[in-house]
Amino acid sequence: MVPGCITWRCSAVQRCHCSLPSASAQQSLPACGWQTSSLPTRHGSLPVGDRSETAFWCLVLQLRPSSQLIPTAGTVQNPVLEPCRGCQRGRSMTHSDLTCPTIDPASASKVHDMFFETTLTTANIEANRTSGLWQDTHLFDSFAEKAAHLGDNPLVIDVDGVLSWRKAAEQVDELSRGLIELGVRKGTVVQLQLPNRREFLLLVLAIERIGAVVNPIAPIFRSNEVTVMSALARPSIVITVDNFRGFNLAEMHVTLQEQSPWVDHVIVIDTMGEAIPADALEYDRLLAVGRQSTIDDRTLALLRPDPNDVCEIIFTSGTTGQPKGVMHNQNTLNVAAELWLERVAEGCDVFHMASTLAHQTGYLYGVRAPILAGGTIVYQQVWDPVEFAGLIQEHGIHASMGATPFLADLLDVDGLATYDLSSFTAFVCAGAAIPLPVLERARDMLPCTVLPGWGMTETALSTIGRRDDAFAKLSTDGVALTGNETRVVDEHGVALEAGIEGDLQFRGSLTFIGYIQGRELTESCFRDGWFDTGDRAIIDTDGYVSISGRTKDIVIRGGENIPVKEVEDVLLRHPNVANVAVVAQLHERLGEVSCAVILPDGDPPTLADLITFLDEQNVTKQFWPEDLRVVDQFPMTPSGKIQKYHLRDIVNSPA
Repeated sequence: MVPGCITWRCSAVQRCHCSLPSASAQQSLPACGWQTSSLPTRHGSLPVGDRSETAFWCLVLQLRPSSQLIPTAGTVQNPVLEPCRGCQRGRSMTHSDLTCPTIDPASASKVHDMFFETTLTTANIEANRTSGLWQDTHLFDSFAEKAAHLGDNPLVIDVDGVLSWRKAAEQVDELSRGLIELGVRKGTVVQLQLPNRREFLLLVLAIERIGAVVNPIAPIFRSNEVTVMSALARPSIVITVDNFRGFNLAEMHVTLQEQSPWVDHVIVIDTMGEAIPADALEYDRLLAVGRQSTIDDRTLALLRPDPNDVCEIIFTSGTTGQPKGVMHNQNTLNVAAELWLERVAEGCDVFHMASTLAHQTGYLYGVRAPILAGGTIVYQQVWDPVEFAGLIQEHGIHASMGATPFLADLLDVDGLATYDLSSFTAFVCAGAAIPLPVLERARDMLPCTVLPGWGMTETALSTIGRRDDAFAKLSTDGVALTGNETRVVDEHGVALEAGIEGDLQFRGSLTFIGYIQGRELTESCFRDGWFDTGDRAIIDTDGYVSISGRTKDIVIRGGENIPVKEVEDVLLRHPNVANVAVVAQLHERLGEVSCAVILPDGDPPTLADLITFLDEQNVTKQFWPEDLRVVDQFPMTPSGKIQKYHLRDIVNSPA
């Protein structure tokens, strides 16, 4: 699906203003006079009121809808077209982002005329539908249905208090219309860099409702990371807060907009009561635009996306140094949330999320799952175990999910036994194996079942323990969710028997539909229909997976993937670093931290020197190395590659 405009016709008009062909339009309007063109497009129509006009949805011409564009019977008004993004001249029947000679076609396709190349095939879709796991449902439909009868029940509890289902529905409606008035269409990418607060959930619903694409990025990211991700996703709208943990995100995005011509608007949520940048738009103004909009429900219905259209682009760090833009649709995301509810949260309706909503964990189980369950979600912007214990007592939280260190932190809360935690039913831990001593303490101190889990941005949480599992199974990483499969294979792709370590593969209804970088990268990660996870694992006779290592050169710090290559590339710019390798160092609480192993050029820098340098280069703080080793040579392969597994052994050996 590609985005476009709304243009209006009445019975006197026999031609869409874009002059591009459409089979459906040719059939219904034989006198339309469509011109031959190889450019892809799609048109749709619907009645406007009780009059004879028809609203045509043109997917090329970027015409912003408003009441002034609706003609009276027998007349037509000339459309007011937004300027071309390349040369800034007006769009016309022969000139658009797709035809402008100043715009590279590949670049144009990631502005508004977005083409998402996915691996979905008709056979793949039908197989998932036949299994009963893909229901072709929309998150917004489920939300609207539940909001109609849940009314004043709480949907979100956050730093600003309680938001009811009824009030949420009103604001989602305003946001949907406001975004359309700003030019958002099917396929338009809207980037959200927000902490855990109600606006994230509301915006996801509004964006998906009108067929646009959500691109969440973590609020800890700074200009280095945001620049790379933005260049790949090409968001037209960026929505952020004025300040998060002392850093001015609004100013950063306004500055980045100057070098990002695809960004039309930076919208800022005022959380500090201070003036927002002059070049930004206030979030409250977006709501006001939506309230004043004359766009009706039938126009909104025209924007309803196919459940297999891309609705999310979310980034994950890989071994190449460039984050991969993972694409999902309504079906993959909804089934992930539904299967999580089935395995983890049966009978639960009060949920908690402290992991960032910009990660798949927060996005799925802090937004979609609570909506599909018709429940309440309690947000923490920053993880605080003492606050969490109080929230369980105050709100009767049933289920939560977070990185494994969260569990250890909760157990270390002073006076934990004095809190009423009786409502707490399930705590899912993922990102690292749960240490046996932590499991034993949790069994003795908490009323909840602790469930291990493993997953990826590409496959959601794919394996989870069961609430009735024997204690011994809690030291694994869980078993595949309903209708999904895991296996381990040798280097030739041959499946291995239970108990033998191999490369972990996954397939099923949760699997993403492609990387935004293209089909070649996507297909390189699949073998015979199985997704190569990059992890090493052992699967027991009951199907429980135990992750034993990684073939990927990443570090997972407390559940957060550290983009090793990116950090290495920055460190190589340091004048006293000749070569560098960043590897995983075991850590009692976080599981792993990064250790920089350097070959110096002249006097070796200290760890403090490297941290200062990374800070000056705007590298995210969580990505900084926490230990430093200096070597006079690296262990190398015959082809000249650093043997990182030797370095991991070195940094994890007793001194």
